[in-house]
Amino acid sequence: MASYSRRILPCFWKTTKLLTFEDSARRVPCRYHQELLPTRNYLLPETVEEHRKSELSKHPELPPSITSENVPADFRFVYPEFLPDPQYDRRDSIRERLEREDMYRRRAVIDIPEFYVGSIMAVTVSDQYSPNKENRFVGICIDRGGVGLRAFFILRNVVDGQGIEIMYEMYNPTLQSIQVLKLEKRVDDKLYYLRDAPQEYSTFPFDMDPIPVPKGSTVPVNKMKVQLNPRPWLERWERQDLQGVEDLKLEQRFYDKAAKVAKPWEKYDLMKWYRENTNEEERDSIMQEVHQRKRLTDIEKSKRKTKLAERKR
Repeated sequence: MASYSRRILPCFWKTTKLLTFEDSARRVPCRYHQELLPTRNYLLPETVEEHRKSELSKHPELPPSITSENVPADFRFVYPEFLPDPQYDRRDSIRERLEREDMYRRRAVIDIPEFYVGSIMAVTVSDQYSPNKENRFVGICIDRGGVGLRAFFILRNVVDGQGIEIMYEMYNPTLQSIQVLKLEKRVDDKLYYLRDAPQEYSTFPFDMDPIPVPKGSTVPVNKMKVQLNPRPWLERWERQDLQGVEDLKLEQRFYDKAAKVAKPWEKYDLMKWYRENTNEEERDSIMQEVHQRKRLTDIEKSKRKTKLAERKR
């Protein structure tokens, strides 16, 4: 009886080659095996623009005075939502570019001012169940995050002795206005510990008058330290490196447990920093684009105001 110990397999280094089962197991997989490997659904913007005509390439022409301007150093802190997600498995260059275009169009309709965690803001949204069809809320910004159209911020205030927190999507079409009543920063990136603090730190009147900031001045940093209520707390604040909280006055055993779970070496981990941040060249190119489109939007808004003033005359 004939033994079938040899077969012909097409391989990528030659058209055909006679291989045994033992040789095929030791060699590089053939091209049919490579076709079965998982591939990412990812295309570079340059490749897409070469093979099809897209409306994305028809950007408005920018004056030479705008293209030659330098981007301010703090631009990436003012517009962090334009930067892509640092996690590579969540990246998609086409989706990011489409979202930026939608964000530009939205900013041309509504004024989204500069604000940070710790700023006191007033947000007006449309509400069909309200008598005036709108709802206004005033509070302190305790968190800001998200990228692209998923950018959000959280406001906190105390109303009738009850802490109220509302999360707003920054580019939600139901937002009518965003006003910064007091522009300032805090020493911590998030202010969730205000939930366990006395209500006086989170109480702001709804008729609060805006506090203007001189144009060109730096954003003030509020270094106030908050005294938390006694335990129990919603989180283990002693295990977090909080700069805006006074001494917690706990027993030594709480600090000993916090030292056991602490990871002080993470601040020296370069790979961790690389995974949590965007490439510097890509970040600079995106911020250059944002700066140019912002200047163009400001010029268009000034023209609209001039036309409205002329009509009123």
